[in-house]
Amino acid sequence: MPIRPILRYPHLGLKTVCAPVTAFDSSLTALADDLLATMRAAPGVGITAAHIGVFDRVAVLELDQADGVRLYVNPHITWFSKETMSHSEGSVSMPGVTDEVTRPRAIRFRYQDAEGAVHEDGAEDFLAICIQHEVDQLDGIFWLQRLSRLKRDRLVKKWEKAQG
Repeated sequence: MPIRPILRYPHLGLKTVCAPVTAFDSSLTALADDLLATMRAAPGVGITAAHIGVFDRVAVLELDQADGVRLYVNPHITWFSKETMSHSEGSVSMPGVTDEVTRPRAIRFRYQDAEGAVHEDGAEDFLAICIQHEVDQLDGIFWLQRLSRLKRDRLVKKWEKAQG
């Protein structure tokens, strides 16, 4: 489980739409393990393969240790609630920068596990926000794109200043 280098904003890889996983084998398991180690080291609660420059539809979440690790392969959101909520978001690709993002409060989604079995599930509140955030990344949508231009520009300037 090596810790992999994380692409930093504004790397063009963060705008890449990830390809569906078709091989459910030991390389997928190894990727998931590397993602978990990299996410914990960052630290973060979610990471996608795109964050480490692997453009496959794989995401790992660990909201807390009691909840456990969640692996989502080829996740796709099938329904969004009309009710929304705001939550502070950031990215392992842009550490130290966060802002409030408003998203649907509940979702339904489909994904595969490490063996390729298809699952359908629902999520609410923080888990729903995290899944939407990671699916956006797999779709080439960096979280800043969910902000107003004013907020986005302010955060990008803050990030650039912090990077020197």
